[in-house]
Amino acid sequence: MTVVKPAGPSFEHHHSGIGIQCARPRISWQYEPVKQHESVYDWSQTAYELEIVSTDETQASSYLHRVDGEESILVPWPAQCSALRSRECRRVRIRGYGRYKTSRAPDAACQEDRSEWSDWAVVEAGLLDASDWGEAVMITLSEPFQLNSDGSARPLTFRKCFESLEGTGSVTRARLYATSHGVYRATLNGSTVGDQGMSPGWQSFKKRLHYQVYDVTSLLLLGGPNTLTFDVGPGWYASALTWELTRFCYGKSLGLLARLEIDVEGLDETIVVCSDPSWRATTSSVLSSEIYGGETFDQARVSQIRKGSEEVLWRDTKRSDELVAPLTSPEAPPVRVTAHIPAVSITKARRSKHIIDFGQNIAGRVLVKHLLRPAGHQVTFRHAEVLTDGELETRPLREAHATDTIICDGTLLHNWHPLFTFHGFRYVEVDGWTPEDPETPLTTESIVAEVMHCDMERTGTFYCSNDEINRLHENAVGGMRSNFLSIPSECSSRDERLGWTGDINIFAPVATFLYDTVGMLRNWLEDLCADQMMDEHEHWQKGVVPLFVPCLPRHTPSLMPNGVWGDAAVMVPWQLFMQSGDVALLGRQYDSMKQYLEHGVRRGSDGLWHPEQWQFGDWLDPNAPVNDSGRGRTDGTFVADCYLVQSTKIVAMVAERLGNTAEARNFQSMSQDLLSAFQNKYITPCGLIVPDSPTALALAIAFDLTPSPQAAVSRLSRSLRTNDFRITTGFVGTAHLLHSLSKSNMTNLAYQMLLSKSVPSLLYPVRMGATTIWERWDAIKPDGTVNQGSMTSFNHHALGSCVSWLHEYAGGIKALSPGWKTFAVKPEINRALTWVEVGFESPYGRIESRWELDGDSFVMMVLVPPNTHALVSLPNGVEEQLDEQGGREKWFGSGRYRFEAVYTRADEEIEAILPPWGRAEY
Repeated sequence: MTVVKPAGPSFEHHHSGIGIQCARPRISWQYEPVKQHESVYDWSQTAYELEIVSTDETQASSYLHRVDGEESILVPWPAQCSALRSRECRRVRIRGYGRYKTSRAPDAACQEDRSEWSDWAVVEAGLLDASDWGEAVMITLSEPFQLNSDGSARPLTFRKCFESLEGTGSVTRARLYATSHGVYRATLNGSTVGDQGMSPGWQSFKKRLHYQVYDVTSLLLLGGPNTLTFDVGPGWYASALTWELTRFCYGKSLGLLARLEIDVEGLDETIVVCSDPSWRATTSSVLSSEIYGGETFDQARVSQIRKGSEEVLWRDTKRSDELVAPLTSPEAPPVRVTAHIPAVSITKARRSKHIIDFGQNIAGRVLVKHLLRPAGHQVTFRHAEVLTDGELETRPLREAHATDTIICDGTLLHNWHPLFTFHGFRYVEVDGWTPEDPETPLTTESIVAEVMHCDMERTGTFYCSNDEINRLHENAVGGMRSNFLSIPSECSSRDERLGWTGDINIFAPVATFLYDTVGMLRNWLEDLCADQMMDEHEHWQKGVVPLFVPCLPRHTPSLMPNGVWGDAAVMVPWQLFMQSGDVALLGRQYDSMKQYLEHGVRRGSDGLWHPEQWQFGDWLDPNAPVNDSGRGRTDGTFVADCYLVQSTKIVAMVAERLGNTAEARNFQSMSQDLLSAFQNKYITPCGLIVPDSPTALALAIAFDLTPSPQAAVSRLSRSLRTNDFRITTGFVGTAHLLHSLSKSNMTNLAYQMLLSKSVPSLLYPVRMGATTIWERWDAIKPDGTVNQGSMTSFNHHALGSCVSWLHEYAGGIKALSPGWKTFAVKPEINRALTWVEVGFESPYGRIESRWELDGDSFVMMVLVPPNTHALVSLPNGVEEQLDEQGGREKWFGSGRYRFEAVYTRADEEIEAILPPWGRAEY
């Protein structure tokens, strides 16, 4: 009897196996219950079979491979099966064998199961070696490179017409391999190639460059000539970047590298079209484009390019003089448009302009569905996140103009959007197009917002009985989406949009739960390693982790050793390992981790951070001066030292996992020495911690840094109560505050902090109308004015780190072993909520936990996926036991379970400690 069916398989961390940069990809799959057998329990794999079939008809072969064991995640490519060659395609399917029970009864007999075969999955290697590119070279315009009046690079259009395929058989396979110095869009015979945007993304372009692979079989013409065209804009390669607005950080000219391979029925040889000096180029219909500045589009130029003569319009190309870094296909999923947001309202602003409200802060672009205006007429779209007095508030953008312009040609324009840029916005100010226009009036139907980000699979969900908490969680989801566009950036609107290492270090537990980020962040970590070891800067100490990655060459402000930010080299890989179980990822990052601890930390005589090294610390603590965001209540060196001790512990565990026993002992000894130095430096004989701030106390509890945790807990509780449950933590403290309370059996206080109505508080931005996470807790003041600080983004995921508490404690699910092979279900409940539901698509399948509270009646429902085990615990306040021995926790195999009990705890509100005159106004 078949009770489960394998889903997948997938390869490495790709959901699509086409064009991967790996000759022996690891294979993963899940098991899903067959519908009529959903009551199956304790299903565990005992063996699996892989069938691998070559699709090359000249050497067709099939390979069947059986392995005994439970492993179904990242299993090795069979050693006896030949590796993939460049461009080679194989089909793979799997079948599992297992044991299961049809009853939860302890004495229920185990039964044997052999699953059906999975569906076939296709894996195809990309160009694995530099020689596979053949004659393709990076090309650019042969004449002097054109600049706009503001000094920005003029985008280019490259074109190649190649011979007709008429008279041959049908096209059986066609692949386009492409990349650029800049950002590109490809078209073949007038059809856009692929559905990606902003390719090839942002990498450390001096060290590596991504290429993309496209299946273009259906786009080729069998009769008539074929035309392959690329538009290339500056992108991250040549745009003005960082607050210093430095252009051409990686090179002085835009370029294109492409290889088209066409297999035709009846032809022995593959037809190849390569980028070389035979291609032609001209200036694009996009007159200007930069990441921060926006884009200008000349509608008339489109027909000029299409109809222009070869001699008059098109120019020669040449091989580019720019360095072409080693080429690799990305591990990250591509940037795509993942949603369309309709306009909520259009209101009139000053000087005949109009403001469109899309109702949600996003990263992306506008899509103009139809527009008809006279030739030469200009329509501009300026983007911002908030309004002041009904007008666009652009001060938080600093030097980012975030303005797109259409120069009309008198014909109808359909479905226009910028090609080479994106914006962070909720509001768009439109000039030159009004609701009164006779032909195509501006309406909520004529323009939409397109959400753009790396197209990662959504894995984590959370819902509860409190709408404000749900909105807080969705704000974290929206903030993450907006800041995972090619890299994990800190914001999507102003003149930064950089891969700040501290922000992702803090947010990684949430990111890896909400979305399948393993491929995307593995990809980014490659750039971290490259930049950590770069040798192009005279002030650079190898091993120091840049403040943001990719790090711009010769950008001195980012080349500063710093705790928390540097610790991303250790903690982000460890978080990815715990989510995915990918030991190879640790092996790949281990040298980077060691380099950070051995060379990337400026140490004092005690081995901790040197006290004269400036630190970001608990960045944007609400108590810090408005334009001195690192000078909060918690000493920055203290924060950095907490993370240094924890990172050293983690590296010891990594070394142990990798089998480096001697190094594991060395790092473990180092961590003990650092812990002793930390306690001597910061903890008094009576157990008090200096500094005595919520962030300091939360860190000491979270990282087990104090020998007297109860003293720290008592001080933390008093501090929160005397502050009337206001939030007083910045980026770092917020990530640990609620966790440290629940870890210390003070979940009621954690709930009270979560639900506090003080100003500011965790829910204060929600009550002020936020649709994403703000950079500051009080980015908008209670009177509605925008905070005057220069660090005032309204789509900045770092403070969203607090929602991991909702997953791990309110919902109660947490991995116990890497990859969620075993996990805990232990919700922390409180009468402030009547139900909570959390779900997670683990590597093994879906996990669910839901609890409901109706008076004293408590119900908990749990879903455990096949081939895993869950340690289920009843929450505090529930009187019943889970087994005959009176135990309150018990292991369960796969299946759907329901538990009913009586909840007796009162969950009374904790009183604030206030002065006699009562609460202070904010």
